Amino acid sequence: MQTSISSDWFRRRWLDFRNGHSIYLVFAMTFANFITIQYQLLIDKLPLSAGIFSSIWIFAITFILFYVPLSIILGYWHRKSQWKVEQDALFRENKVGAIMWMYVIDLIEGNVSEEDKKLMKESLLRITRGETRLYGTKKLSENDEKVADKRDK
Repeated sequence: MQTSISSDWFRRRWLDFRNGHSIYLVFAMTFANFITIQYQLLIDKLPLSAGIFSSIWIFAITFILFYVPLSIILGYWHRKSQWKVEQDALFRENKVGAIMWMYVIDLIEGNVSEEDKKLMKESLLRITRGETRLYGTKKLSENDEKVADKRDK
């Protein structure tokens, strides 16, 4: 049991590291790197543009003034047109969501035992309290088997 908790702790720290690194730190570094490279390759080498952008700071400010609104427009387009496609694909791969929806359907149809209700309620209460261990693997396996059995019928 101790190994599992320790393993979960390290896995969560690894996830935190990857998210902090890729979403925040690398984003800022690559943005600054991109501006620097573009300045060196495009502006510094061309005499005409070197007169307009006398320093990297002027280029960076001008670049940001055009780049940020363009990114916002593309992000808006993505959210309005592609988001639904992505969410649909993620929904179809969501095993935990499938278990939850199967439970809801069973509940509506009256096919949920008191033990299942108690297990689900305890699990959801633990989630709302921020507890990481929801239930043992045996119960998860039983729920998985129930979902598989219903899917096969």
